[in-house]
Amino acid sequence: MERRYFLKLSGLAAVSFISGCQISGRRAGKQSRPNVVLMVGDDIGFSDIGCYGSEIATPNLDRLAAKGQRFSQFYNMAKCNPTRSSLMTGLYLPRENSQNAQPFPQLMRQAGYYTAMSGKEHFDDWVPDRCRAVNCFDDSFTYDIINEYFIPPSGKFKHPFKINGKKIAANDIPVNDPPFYKTDVVTDYALGFLDKAIEHDKPFFLYLPYHPAHYPLQARKEDIAKYRGKYKCGWDAIRKKRFERQKKLGVIDKDCKLSPPEDNINKYRGPFRRDIYNYRPWDSISKQEQDELDLEMAVFAAMVDRMDQGIGRVLEKLKEIGVAENTLVMFFSDNGSCPYDSNKDFSVPPGGADSYRTLCAAWANVGDTPFRYYKQYGHEGGCRTHFIARWPKSIKPGIVKEPGHLVDIYPTMLEMAGAEYPTSVDQSRTPSLDGSSLMPLFRGKTRSHPEIIIAGHGEEFRMVRCGDWKIVKVNNGDWQLYDIKDDPTELKDMSIAMPEKVEELAGRYKKWLDNK
Repeated sequence: MERRYFLKLSGLAAVSFISGCQISGRRAGKQSRPNVVLMVGDDIGFSDIGCYGSEIATPNLDRLAAKGQRFSQFYNMAKCNPTRSSLMTGLYLPRENSQNAQPFPQLMRQAGYYTAMSGKEHFDDWVPDRCRAVNCFDDSFTYDIINEYFIPPSGKFKHPFKINGKKIAANDIPVNDPPFYKTDVVTDYALGFLDKAIEHDKPFFLYLPYHPAHYPLQARKEDIAKYRGKYKCGWDAIRKKRFERQKKLGVIDKDCKLSPPEDNINKYRGPFRRDIYNYRPWDSISKQEQDELDLEMAVFAAMVDRMDQGIGRVLEKLKEIGVAENTLVMFFSDNGSCPYDSNKDFSVPPGGADSYRTLCAAWANVGDTPFRYYKQYGHEGGCRTHFIARWPKSIKPGIVKEPGHLVDIYPTMLEMAGAEYPTSVDQSRTPSLDGSSLMPLFRGKTRSHPEIIIAGHGEEFRMVRCGDWKIVKVNNGDWQLYDIKDDPTELKDMSIAMPEKVEELAGRYKKWLDNK
């Protein structure tokens, strides 16, 4: 049954594809409210895509950026599950009435949208079940357990995927371009949902949370071959090249200073083996190890490349069904690059289905250029993401330097869909949303700066930004203080010189927590 359902959704049959295009041609002009496609990358650093400085080929994201907006100060929650939890609920953190949080896709459904999701589902425990895809999307293809991209050789997870909540094994999923590769399958289902969307005389919302480039480092051979050997110049050289390219692109200011390379000092995330957490000058490393490290980064680049290829397929489908002009397409990543040692067998090189390898801190530091630190950290390298938005009918192209946060997406969706946020559910008060709509920025205008921006994984790495000032912790230590306007790469800790400013921001954070 699941196989027939997939074939129906994926639009593999030529007759289905042609009839779908004809339907869209008749109906596309009727929709006044925009369609929305929201795509999310996983463990992809600020500089890991072309339009933010990377040498990795991401022509489709670059094309979105060229015709849309790029945000230079957009924040996430610094880790996969907190980011997804905040996105779906519109809340920075859990609070007393978090059990009444409402998923915005369900509110869009109630406002007349067809909603679909294809990709990773991963929430914190406080997020209520109503936010699960099976409960708030019309159609969904999801997984929340499996990390592998090829079919796991161990067969550990018998039924790791779900179609509308029903479990299905990877071996039972048809593959357009063998071998089975999860990124491609996620795209296939997304295209199938778009085919189904055009059967409805209503706008649609497609949520596409991709898994690349989360570990393990696994990619298709042809994609790895494109990058093999390109990283033998080393992380020092690549990072400097990206930094200079970022300044030319305008995603960082020309007077911005590159942060120095540094070790991953997260004391809560072991094991701590070999040199995975340490920075070393590239020219101090043997030629053999340089070759191994070149492969490591080549696989990472190949994973991002394949995701971009899938995004290109989605953009082409929007054109084919005649809705590209009135579709808001957005992309951001859930946190900074990941430097943690989750390697299972160092004897097996990264890339293939039998490998389970992770990126080392020095390459992750490249991904987070020009910022400090990594995934989980409240420093900019952990929680400052690229954010791209294209909507030909309404968005004024350019680079947006106003700060934003992923909690702003929720009220943006409500405004676009004409949906209302309920004040209560089952006679209990719903939590107030923490963000505000991005629509003024989309239209080239300004909006009031957020009173408070919160990020970082847990209180051990908490970040609180108010205006241009920011306090942040590392390993649950004392608050550090930075002037993000004048020191965006956090090179000068002002906490000793300005203890009153630290006290002010810490007090505002405590007040926010107490009032929520």
